[in-house]
Amino acid sequence: MTYTELPHDPYAALRIPEFRYFVANSFLITAGLLIQEVILGYELYRITRDPLALGLVGLAEALPFIAIALFGGHLADRRNKKRILQNSLIVILLGSVILYLVFQPTVVVRFSQAARLAIIYGVLMLIGAAKGFYSPASSSLKPFLVPRALYPNSSTWSSSFWQAGAIVGPGVAGFLYYWLGLDNSLLVVIGMLGVCYLLLSMIRSRPVPVSDTPQGNLLSSLKEGFRFVFDNKIIFYSISLDLFSVLFGGVIAILPVFAEDILQVGAKGLGFLRASPSVGAIVTMLLMARYPPTQNAWRNMLLAVAGFGVFTLVFAASTNFYLSLLALALTGAFDSVSVVIRQTILQVFPPDHMRGRVAAVNGMFVSSSNEIGAFESGVAARLFGTVPSVMLGGVVTLLVVAYVYGRTKDLFSVKLS
Repeated sequence: MTYTELPHDPYAALRIPEFRYFVANSFLITAGLLIQEVILGYELYRITRDPLALGLVGLAEALPFIAIALFGGHLADRRNKKRILQNSLIVILLGSVILYLVFQPTVVVRFSQAARLAIIYGVLMLIGAAKGFYSPASSSLKPFLVPRALYPNSSTWSSSFWQAGAIVGPGVAGFLYYWLGLDNSLLVVIGMLGVCYLLLSMIRSRPVPVSDTPQGNLLSSLKEGFRFVFDNKIIFYSISLDLFSVLFGGVIAILPVFAEDILQVGAKGLGFLRASPSVGAIVTMLLMARYPPTQNAWRNMLLAVAGFGVFTLVFAASTNFYLSLLALALTGAFDSVSVVIRQTILQVFPPDHMRGRVAAVNGMFVSSSNEIGAFESGVAARLFGTVPSVMLGGVVTLLVVAYVYGRTKDLFSVKLS
């Protein structure tokens, strides 16, 4: 019996070994880098007491990512995707080793605080550059690991493993910091990245897809990727919705401020706050494996982003730790619906020879929006105050949904499955 004969099997994609290696790698690299992000952010806020320092963490990763992602997508369409992933991971691993060394006593004594901050932000820029190659190669490899009939199912599971990493990473980070300290927590991250490299080595290299049109030079290749995204209405607006909701509605970067100054729950509380959106997301994604949201996809996309905005407002207004956890969990639940729908769109519509470039454009406007949004959150919190800035983000998200609804009523009839 073939996989296409099992359209209602919720575990169909996971029955393919290489897809299991792929999502296990996604889980570990997501968890590891988020552990690193959380403990670095908490340490930087303890050192500087400045929310802008948290925003600069995101900006340091986003700028090189944006600068390189399109070229990374170009390479992903024309080179060995597995090799790109492995080489990028080596650079990320090297950056994590440098971050570990920066906090050693000999370095602390030898360098001023300003110099150490410069090294940290420089390493984060290096990691962001490596992710500019890693992200489009990863996104464009995934469709080659499963039959086309399993694209919606594989999108759900790949998102679920990513979200599981996003649960474990932030959730464990606060406790690791509390129990093991900064140094040993960074060593855990280094070990996780090493396992990621082994998992990638277990995936076979795929042949480079051949385009029916001449490849042309780099500039024409990049223009072709942009043109495809902007001319395809459902891809363009799905990317736009996620871009603006994450850019203005995200609160993750400034959660250390809520943990320390507003809710006063410390490092352990920060771990719960960071994990809550992903707990909501993973529960929702497990449900979506059996009840996919790709029926009435565009209606569900708009409702999901609107729900994200509403519960961002609830979180901003809350001064109760448990209500804050619930609101964050629901933002994660609604966000997971939009993620699965968008990932399915990005698997169904692009041709094989353009997947890397389309993934790169998506990464520039969505993946990097997490980091740019972190910078925006830090700046807004500094200018307007932490709570007003989050409320403003929730309102902007709802306004964007209303605008997109008015522009995309014809997409309600689009079928993804």
